Amino acid sequence: MPSFASPHPRYQQSFLCSVQELLDAGEDQKLTGLTVFGEETHTIEELADPAAFAAFAQRLRDLALIGTPRPEGKVPETMLWWVDGSDLLGRLSIRHELTDALRECGGHIGYVVRPSVRRQGHAKAMLAAALPIARGIGIDPALLTCGAENTGSRRVIESNGGVLEDQREGELRFWVPTTV
Repeated sequence: MPSFASPHPRYQQSFLCSVQELLDAGEDQKLTGLTVFGEETHTIEELADPAAFAAFAQRLRDLALIGTPRPEGKVPETMLWWVDGSDLLGRLSIRHELTDALRECGGHIGYVVRPSVRRQGHAKAMLAAALPIARGIGIDPALLTCGAENTGSRRVIESNGGVLEDQREGELRFWVPTTV
């Protein structure tokens, strides 16, 4: 049964395969997981090195720590990988606070499921599992956004209690309660 795990070197091969699937599907580079904070970009070739991947996984875990250096305007975020055994199925991030930019697009929680396992309920399960974690961080309710044309993501958010607030520049903005 899938569950969350912290980024770890044991998922290196599956992570790299997931990234390749996303690239092959023509997904936005930001969704691949190769870019941290929109500024630190890595390559599949670079992360094929076990030491480089271990450092990358540690960097992702450190993003949740208050004292971690980050670019101006970036906030602490908890990165979680949705795994089944050694298979990485998807990724989710919980941003601990909102900037003005995140209020418009991005929100508190973002997620991506690798193409080969989409439409199997993973996004819905990931978001459901993330809401108590967000509550533990002090987030309630959580803001989630998705493109107006992304009906799959909209269904995921609404099935987890999301209430549409509005649409801004093509992005739907939902508030999802994190308390039961």
